[in-house]
Amino acid sequence: MSEVLLDVKNLITAFDTDTGLMRAVDQVSFSVEKRQTLGIVGESGCGKSVTAMSIVKLLPQPSGRILEGRVLFKNRDLVPLESREMRKIRGNEIGVIFQEPMTALNPCHRIGKQLSECFLIHKNMTKKEAWEASIEMLKMVRIPAPEHRIGDYPHQLSGGMRQRIVIALALACRPDLIIADEPTTALDVTVQAQILDLIKEQQEQLGMSMILITHDLGVIAETCDDVVVMYGGRIVERAPVNEIFHQPRHAYTKGLLASMPHLETPRKSLLPVIPGMVESLQNFVIGCRFCQRMKRAGATTRERPPYREISPGHWVEACPQCVEGI
Repeated sequence: MSEVLLDVKNLITAFDTDTGLMRAVDQVSFSVEKRQTLGIVGESGCGKSVTAMSIVKLLPQPSGRILEGRVLFKNRDLVPLESREMRKIRGNEIGVIFQEPMTALNPCHRIGKQLSECFLIHKNMTKKEAWEASIEMLKMVRIPAPEHRIGDYPHQLSGGMRQRIVIALALACRPDLIIADEPTTALDVTVQAQILDLIKEQQEQLGMSMILITHDLGVIAETCDDVVVMYGGRIVERAPVNEIFHQPRHAYTKGLLASMPHLETPRKSLLPVIPGMVESLQNFVIGCRFCQRMKRAGATTRERPPYREISPGHWVEACPQCVEGI
């Protein structure tokens, strides 16, 4: 049996707004085993990034808070921990690759200072040791001329270079878990491939687990072991990657897969799209939220469908309108 590194149980995260408390993550549960890569996929606004930031407790303050649930990391619940205790875990045991490198890096400090802080805080190194370790990290992520680049400011680097710096920051202390939130956003296709290859290579070398959040189903197919499909702040389907692609059960998962172009797709043809849009948080129904989007009235929108295991390791939100044979 593989050892579970992270176990998220019935997580509920909400934000205080002018119209009241809005749930952005609604009873989400999943686990990540050691050396495993879990992909989280879904449209914008479905709760992927909020779920990730809830794990490391980096929610916007004071509006964001975890209402219920447990986040067990190495059998230790992170939810009740104070900020001081979480700072010992973030960066040291859990690394985060943020979505936008220009906002993840401090524009007022040189790259070397930002990298060195990781080693000074978590590894108790001297300044000289931290500086040398920072240069080694730049070499690891294949930054050319690291002895010179370490003195640059973020704005002096290209988008791909900045993303490599963010990866170096996340990997600096050899964490057990990496959370990569859209790590290739706004990068061209060639650089995207290089960044993903780099992350995968370092993951294998260091023996880390990873949560990969992305819109790109092609990346999910190549990189992940298991996949979580989120919609409306909930998990609608969770399964091994091969089963998701070859035997999807939920209508939303099928819609996402159908929107992908294939080699046999005729040139200049329109791709299928999922009708409607994701509702705002304040308009979500209690029941099946994909039925709400598809304008289906009735019991499915009034009562939340049960979460069922339909085959070993394959779970689905069992709405009879969205899942055939339930």
